[in-house]
Amino acid sequence: MTAADLAGLPRTGLPEVAFVGRSNAGKSTCINALTQHRQLAFASKTPGRTQQINFFAVGLKGQDTGYLVDLPGYGYAAVSRQEKQRWQAFIGEYLHSRAPLQGLILITDSRIGLTPLDLALLDLMREQPHPVHVLVAKSDKLSQREKQAALRAAEQTLGDYLADHASAFELSVQLFSATRREGLDDLTHLIEGWLGAA
Repeated sequence: MTAADLAGLPRTGLPEVAFVGRSNAGKSTCINALTQHRQLAFASKTPGRTQQINFFAVGLKGQDTGYLVDLPGYGYAAVSRQEKQRWQAFIGEYLHSRAPLQGLILITDSRIGLTPLDLALLDLMREQPHPVHVLVAKSDKLSQREKQAALRAAEQTLGDYLADHASAFELSVQLFSATRREGLDDLTHLIEGWLGAA
């Protein structure tokens, strides 16, 4: 199910967990790993390919219990400024007004770390009651030592962010690799909890 504007969003009332991050951070690949479908969410090598909100139903025994929501990536330079602004407004409206939303998965590339755009997204979420879980993704590209350094850097950045903004919303972080399924069980458990808590 796909929506290009707020009017096109599904009205099932089922709980949703949204995935957001810079273009090519690994959102679609993460959703494919969670659902165990290689191409359910189209993972492109071209940044900025996802330009709509895509909903993927998940559940047990043929019964839909919620949606994984793939939001458009942000920060890709080849997209026009006007198009970027439209995406940002669309994502902002979704995050602020979507009643079924239970939590947000913010995906960042472990080789790059959290960027100013990622922190700007956290600014959008500070007014919302929803938890945010940060995935330090593509950790298979790093050595064990580099993985731990990337995780510590993310924890430090998020800790500084919370201290600077006196924010009380729930914020957590973990390493993740869809390719090696590193952190997949922990992420699955977290999302199941969010969807079941609705």
